[in-house]
Amino acid sequence: MKRLLLIGAGHAHAQVLKDWAATPLPGVEVTVVSPAPLAPYSGMVPGWLAGTYRYEQCCIDFAVLARAAGARFVAGEVVALDAIRRTVALADGGVLGYELLSLNIGSTLRPPAIDGPLLLPLRPLARLRAAYETLLERLADDARPLSLTTVGGGAAGVEATLAVLARLRARRPGRALAARLVTRGNTLLPGMARGAARRAQAALERAGVRVQCGVAFDATAAAGDDLLLWATGAVAHPWPATSALACSDDGFVRVDPFLRSPSHPEVHAVGDCAAWAEPLPKAGVYAVRMGPLLSHNLRAALGHTTARAYVPQHRYLALLATADARAIAAWGPWSAEGAWAWRWKDRIDRGFIARFAPPALPAGDERT
Repeated sequence: MKRLLLIGAGHAHAQVLKDWAATPLPGVEVTVVSPAPLAPYSGMVPGWLAGTYRYEQCCIDFAVLARAAGARFVAGEVVALDAIRRTVALADGGVLGYELLSLNIGSTLRPPAIDGPLLLPLRPLARLRAAYETLLERLADDARPLSLTTVGGGAAGVEATLAVLARLRARRPGRALAARLVTRGNTLLPGMARGAARRAQAALERAGVRVQCGVAFDATAAAGDDLLLWATGAVAHPWPATSALACSDDGFVRVDPFLRSPSHPEVHAVGDCAAWAEPLPKAGVYAVRMGPLLSHNLRAALGHTTARAYVPQHRYLALLATADARAIAAWGPWSAEGAWAWRWKDRIDRGFIARFAPPALPAGDERT
């Protein structure tokens, strides 16, 4: 019996399990490990922050998906990987072995230790729900004016700022909210169309957010804030760099065109946790596109087909929610904005989640 171990409840692993449910391979034991069974889809997280979606609406249920695939789901957090012994250690002391390993663990953030404001890091997604619900509970009955600072001018920072402000205003209409967004970059949304950056700036200004580009975060200046949203660039989880896997200088797992580790080809990595020879943006669309190829190449590694190389797209459609029933659309140098873009985004996102909805359960089979 060969052991296939999937670490992380990312978009690509959802595709692997979906394919496995349709066409399982005999003689292979599949285990998926994630801190929680519900894995939020990154594209819908801003809508959840704004209160447009319930948390469950924007999640893939990996426990149910694993069961449909005949796989075992383990609720746990990985703290160490030994790529030489082919073992993974969990925070609760458990150890799992493997013959074939796939990593779809995303990225994290390293916010500063700061006294004063409530701190909400937007990664890792697995911890965001509890942190945000705690934050809302603490601020719900507070009628005094609030001050909010966001650090990071990428898509996550822009969307989260607008979403959190919309949620706070909906919970207590009329409360004064002072907000600013600071970024070291010279513009918002680096790498996207200039028009998209201008539209994002206008959306933030409509929401009363003061935008400060070319400004480094100053902990002293933020000490008087009530809330600090941390949305800076993606940071690697620490344990892959100590695993013996080949990693980039900043700790992301190096992969070849077949999604395999060049130092340990029995290990695959996709999405934000992977480092390519030519770096890719840390955007969920790449993990989604990698899903079918990862599924195919894991079967190739098990001896059932021939591996195929991943060819990343040069452009991708970006749809950014502005928390006012509108969205910004960007594709290469083109950008636009409107309610139609939000309806388009909502339809795409709901359709993606629906692909992984659990099948109807037989009579007497209740979800746990």
